[in-house]
Amino acid sequence: MTTTKSHSADAHHPDPKQISRAIARRSFCMLATVSPAGRPHVAAAIYEHVAGRLYISTISTSRKARNVADESHVALVIPVRRLPVGAPPSTIQFQATAALLAVDSDEIVALSSDGRLGAITGHGELELPDSCMIRIDLPQRIHTYGLGLSLWELARNPLGGSGEVVLDGLRDDRSEELIRARKL
Repeated sequence: MTTTKSHSADAHHPDPKQISRAIARRSFCMLATVSPAGRPHVAAAIYEHVAGRLYISTISTSRKARNVADESHVALVIPVRRLPVGAPPSTIQFQATAALLAVDSDEIVALSSDGRLGAITGHGELELPDSCMIRIDLPQRIHTYGLGLSLWELARNPLGGSGEVVLDGLRDDRSEELIRARKL
């Protein structure tokens, strides 16, 4: 008889601040969406992290935008390279809720005028005819692989690389204050 252990029971718990910093310092992710027909779609995307949310610039006719418009549930994987070559990257992964926002929405206008979306709007994205933004709210529970472990520990026990953190309380609400202030 074979027994299977739960992954969450075996997961280690990396420092939530380390994971939050890793998300904020990165800009590349793989975004998974699902079509109305239930077909999965994964696309590379560049994101900007602002106050517990990720923003992705896209075109409203893109597959990822159409999928988010029909189904708000998404999944993301953020690779975290720890060595310049060789070893596969560690990862941060989670499921979340996404929303499509017009580039002239109050939220996007406030964030872009404050310079907080510069990494994803610096090439004229806001002026494109069908431009829009995908906003992804970070969930409290984030799953990781390889983070919070030394490379030596991970190499010795790759099956023990799964981690889990709760990011509750680490959200920077500065952008929320800016958005509210601009509406007044």
